[in-house]
Amino acid sequence: MSDPVRVLTTLAKALSAMGLYTPGHPAREKALDVAYDELTKLQADDPYAQFSFLGDEVVYGQSALREIGAWDWGRKLAAAGVQRLEFVEAVTREEYAEFIADLLARMSPTPGATSTAEARPGRRQRIRFGAIGIRGEGASPHETPRPQPGASGIAYDLGDEADAVRWMHDEVATRGELPLMEAEAVVRSLAVAMHGDSQMVLPLVHMKEFDQYTTTHSLNVSVLTMALAEHLALPARDVRAFGVAGLLHDLGKVRIPKEILVKPGKLDEKERAVMQRHPVDGARIIIASDKNLDLAAVVAYEHHIMLDGGGYPKPHFGRCCHHASELVHVCDVYDALRTHRPYRAAWESAKALAYIEERAGTEFEPKVATAFVKMVRKWDERVATAEGGTAMGQEASVITSES
Repeated sequence: MSDPVRVLTTLAKALSAMGLYTPGHPAREKALDVAYDELTKLQADDPYAQFSFLGDEVVYGQSALREIGAWDWGRKLAAAGVQRLEFVEAVTREEYAEFIADLLARMSPTPGATSTAEARPGRRQRIRFGAIGIRGEGASPHETPRPQPGASGIAYDLGDEADAVRWMHDEVATRGELPLMEAEAVVRSLAVAMHGDSQMVLPLVHMKEFDQYTTTHSLNVSVLTMALAEHLALPARDVRAFGVAGLLHDLGKVRIPKEILVKPGKLDEKERAVMQRHPVDGARIIIASDKNLDLAAVVAYEHHIMLDGGGYPKPHFGRCCHHASELVHVCDVYDALRTHRPYRAAWESAKALAYIEERAGTEFEPKVATAFVKMVRKWDERVATAEGGTAMGQEASVITSES
């Protein structure tokens, strides 16, 4: 039996050996044999093995390989356009050797060096790799596209992430426990999706049914918050922590009866009181689940508190909200306004941004609101130019900006 770490470390040794020795050299062949043996063992347990390389993190499936640390080869692979690596069926030794040679060619500093995968894209169907892209508008909303072979890029879909968030909410509702590892895995996956093709992309999910609102809204707020944090040049660690807070900001809504959540008309006073308990409920759930999520708990509690003290819940004394809460608040309002709800139609992006500008200084922290509006308008302009006016908010829309 093998493990993902051994597969990667032996792959790295094979890459090194192939770079040092000529074909047929015993040291080269031995390194290939060891690497192939580890992959074969792993595929016996996991026929569809997936690796992602994101900054200093290496992710296997949806779990970070913390024991491998800041793997230098992961950064090299990502820089060469190999952000995702998938083994979809049992691989032969010949295929694996050819694949490693392709990787070495892609990472070669020699001018003009190219990957043999590009020259022979049909030769290797069982190993797929490339930069992570986003599913285009033309894909069926009910079908998750499979990655293309070779170095042609990987079609990325947020269906698994949405399923994971729904499962998390079910676990909290039925067992009262927050699966922290799954929450972190979803945010890592969203962060990977945001950086496809070495550009900043914004994968937003469109709600297909009203009772999916909490799931899709949580994903979108997480993506928007991380994008805004990067736009404000916050450290990478803060970007990811703010993304987790955005994903969990509405967790307290699992305690709200569904008939209130999806009610088509205005809420009465009693129903509104129930709805307005969700920030407190969310903070309590998060703190009870993991003491290390104190930031996410603070954001869950504060994300409806306005700059001028309005909103809810009412704090016992006046104080400023955490910076993460300020970011999540504006992203929360924007996505809510841009989403169709049972009681109103979605707002156009320009109208939602105008509302945020108007409320800067009263509801929203001015610098955060200004930065958000600037960021989204830049994306809107580029999408309108590149795609003939495609609006934000469509399923997994690709919206590019400068990193």
